[in-house]
Amino acid sequence: MSQVYNFNAGPAILPQPVLEQAQRELLDYQGRGMSIMEMSHRSKEYEAINSAAEATFKRLLGLGDDYRVLFVQGGASTQFAMLPLNFLPPGSSADYIITGAWGEKAHEEAAKLGQANIAASTKDSNYSRTARADEISLTDGAAYVHITSNETIQGVQFASFPDTGDRPLVADMSSDILSRPFDASKFALIYAGAQKNLGPSGVTVVLVRQSWLKDAARTAPTMLRYETHAKNNSLYNTPPVFGVYVLNLVLDWIEEHGGLAGMAARNEQKARLIYDAIDGSGGFYRGHAAPADRSRMNVTFRLPSEALEKQFVAESVAAGMVGLAGHRSVGGIRASIYNAMTPEGCQALAGFMEEFARKHG
Repeated sequence: MSQVYNFNAGPAILPQPVLEQAQRELLDYQGRGMSIMEMSHRSKEYEAINSAAEATFKRLLGLGDDYRVLFVQGGASTQFAMLPLNFLPPGSSADYIITGAWGEKAHEEAAKLGQANIAASTKDSNYSRTARADEISLTDGAAYVHITSNETIQGVQFASFPDTGDRPLVADMSSDILSRPFDASKFALIYAGAQKNLGPSGVTVVLVRQSWLKDAARTAPTMLRYETHAKNNSLYNTPPVFGVYVLNLVLDWIEEHGGLAGMAARNEQKARLIYDAIDGSGGFYRGHAAPADRSRMNVTFRLPSEALEKQFVAESVAAGMVGLAGHRSVGGIRASIYNAMTPEGCQALAGFMEEFARKHG
């Protein structure tokens, strides 16, 4: 089997040891003579996986019993509606800080269900940066304040999170969850599609503060109520069993590699290799994000022409690097370097970039 460096934005690269363990256990999980995919989600084997994943997730974030971790389906796109259905009661309003395309989508969905204010937006900068504190205008008594911690399309990431006072802070962390240490106790709720940093597509992780969960509306459809999943330990209906199994292996892998501090050091090293190639190209490569707000997960940049960008992608594939085309809505180049991407992969890309610029600059 030939190996490639996988820079896809999602579904994305998984740690090689995780894939190898899943391969070994695929046909016979723990001597049961069947795959985990074939087992009942009520079996003791799967319930152990489910419980372990919740415990490890909270341990990595330094959280205790005041939070629950839920494993649901529908991706972040379903969370865009599920959040206001649960926590945006009639007569109240929520604030959205918008720093990219996914923040826009979250706000648009909430606005269909209630009053969703734009507390700040960096659209006038073509979403090349996050919002400064003096640009954020929060509503008194807002039901919650929503941010997207890392915008995959624009490659913009919050270096630190806004202070929302006593207003509950909510984040879509689909693309940078567990990539660096942060104070998770500041958040009332975090949601993340698994297919970037946590596991395969089909699983969405929701971290929710128990005290806030008690305030959730009980009028939403059963499957769209966080309380439904919390009361049933994410087993109200058949969960994505294999996806949670792989996610649990990924969490173990993160813990074995130094936890969030280990991931941060690894990710900083990887990102620096590629950003140095951009900054050292004499203008041949142009990074989209402002330096202070550059993402450590999605490096986005342009070349002098679209023709050269197409050639760059074609030659990168021939060199064993896949997934480098920018999002279809913005074009350009995007290197997604989530936790599982190796430093060797980023070094290979940086070397390719330097040679490409030498030949075509």
